[in-house]
Amino acid sequence: MIWRIFFLFLFVGSSLLLNAQATLSTKSKKAIELYNAADNYRVRAQYDQAISLLNQAIAKDKNFAEAYYRLGLVYMSMKNYPTAIENFEKGLALTTDVRKQKVYWYDLGEAYLITGKYDQAIIHLTDYIKAENQNRQKAERAMQLLQNAQYAKANQDKYSDYKMRPLSDTVNAFALQYFPVLTADQQTMIFTRRLGSGGEHDEDLVVSRKDESGRWTSPVSISKNINSTLNEGTCTISADGRKLIFTSCVGRQSYGSCDLYESLKIGDEWTVPVNLGPNVNSGEWESQPSLSADGRTLYFVSDRRGGLGRRDIWVSYLDENGQWTKAQNLGAPVNTIYDEISPFIHANNKTLYFASKGHTGFGGYDLYYSERTAEGWSTPVNLGRPINNFEDQFSLFITADGKKGYYSHEEAAGQGTRSRIFEIHIPENQQIKYKSNYVKGVVTDKHTGKPLRSGIELINLQTKTLEALVDSDSLTGEYLMVLTQGAEYGLYTNKQGYLFNSLNFNYSDVTDFEPITLNIQLERAIKGSTVVLNNVFFDTDKYDLKENSIAELQKIIRFLNENPQMQIEIGGHTDTMGSTAHNQQLSERRAISVFNYLKNSVLNPKRLSWRGYGPDKPKATNDTEEGRALNRRIEFTIR
Repeated sequence: MIWRIFFLFLFVGSSLLLNAQATLSTKSKKAIELYNAADNYRVRAQYDQAISLLNQAIAKDKNFAEAYYRLGLVYMSMKNYPTAIENFEKGLALTTDVRKQKVYWYDLGEAYLITGKYDQAIIHLTDYIKAENQNRQKAERAMQLLQNAQYAKANQDKYSDYKMRPLSDTVNAFALQYFPVLTADQQTMIFTRRLGSGGEHDEDLVVSRKDESGRWTSPVSISKNINSTLNEGTCTISADGRKLIFTSCVGRQSYGSCDLYESLKIGDEWTVPVNLGPNVNSGEWESQPSLSADGRTLYFVSDRRGGLGRRDIWVSYLDENGQWTKAQNLGAPVNTIYDEISPFIHANNKTLYFASKGHTGFGGYDLYYSERTAEGWSTPVNLGRPINNFEDQFSLFITADGKKGYYSHEEAAGQGTRSRIFEIHIPENQQIKYKSNYVKGVVTDKHTGKPLRSGIELINLQTKTLEALVDSDSLTGEYLMVLTQGAEYGLYTNKQGYLFNSLNFNYSDVTDFEPITLNIQLERAIKGSTVVLNNVFFDTDKYDLKENSIAELQKIIRFLNENPQMQIEIGGHTDTMGSTAHNQQLSERRAISVFNYLKNSVLNPKRLSWRGYGPDKPKATNDTEEGRALNRRIEFTIR
């Protein structure tokens, strides 16, 4: 089962005193027979039978050190760490052979670290490192565990002021619920649910939505096209809630083990899932996907060859043809020789959260974040307490505005386990560096009101780079685009046969912002149609084009090249401030500046003309600054 992959111990890798056990500490043939029989059950995870046989072996010889050791391993696999420690300590007390003692020291060190007993962990791991001179790989792992214990001890009293609470039983309605993800508007939550921890219980994806009072509603199956009688596991959703990628291990066309599949939401219906193909999936295990806000960059976990460790984070990009590129290993410093799992790329597309056993932390899996820079990913930072502790932490979702987080926490419940989804309220001084907002609305034909499917581009006007690309819904025309602090953006809505729509969002210095609802009406590209160029800029009373105008001017050039028969007029307009003659001259000079830039890149400059209108064609009142700002503009009109 998918969730089991993360919650079971990899007991097979533990040393079984093999080299030191050539001669067992007991002479009882019956004890040895029971001891060997128990291991057949242990390696198949049949723990109750293994425990029974090992206890019988110990009953035959209470000084059977190796039986205590294997009993400790069984309890480690069951996550019953106190009982594991108890048995390891009993076995250690029965031997003075350093070759055997060092194996106990290693497992005791790890068990004490997992239970938050850092002093004991430091003692045993230090003893092991001093004694181990043969198994270099295990010695290096012990050193890493020792560094964790030392780090945890030094930081155990440093708490961040997070406020955490479980969501209501309306959401936490199942035995197990985990890996929650939300849309950017925080109105929809999708997570994996499981009715029990037994093998007969499969995983499904469920969705909960906020009602008018802001309360989460009862979760329901996400779609009959997605859920089946088999397992549908960890998922990710694009910011607009219309692209879902999830994990499935059996019952669908696959390339081997667990694969990733995609479903698109059109109107209110999810499409039949499609395998992401061999550029993403392999014959090995792929799971735990995370999409960028625009759904065009995919992070996921795989244990395929070519990584730094056994489980690494990989990345793939959606190309211009709508195909996922060959997955690349994210590499150092994010990945290590140990396991990295459950990546989550924040809506800002800059901050990557993930869980790791390979970076220094509090023991087991801790949660970290890394920032994407021009030079690559930054050195990961431990999120600290109380999010991290000596237990395993597997996943974290931070909302676009950085104010809340969601994660699942597993705990013992009777004979099995229970997990619940928690909400974190993050103090302002500890919120993410680059917060995100969003603009959403409906794209329609200006004259008919018909919803339109159109491409919507977000361009960073300073760097002239494409930050995101989404499509509006083909049935409803709905769109959602994430905007992140730290840049000025041009938002362009494009559809063949229509003039592009140009909008400006300056988030260079904004520190507090609210979501925006903005409906977009597109003009058909016919004679007389006009578009305002909202991202062409001049200094006050100047006519020299500013550098952040270039992205928009390139957009016009592309439009003209795609419509080679079209002729346009560049029109300059001003407000009424100042003399009429001055405004007329200023509008002409600004129109000429745009005309001169364009004519050098258009095959037939005769398709272009310019005209200055001064203040004669206002779009709004000149009695307010807001109105005057609308009147100071450059337009182009199809002739």
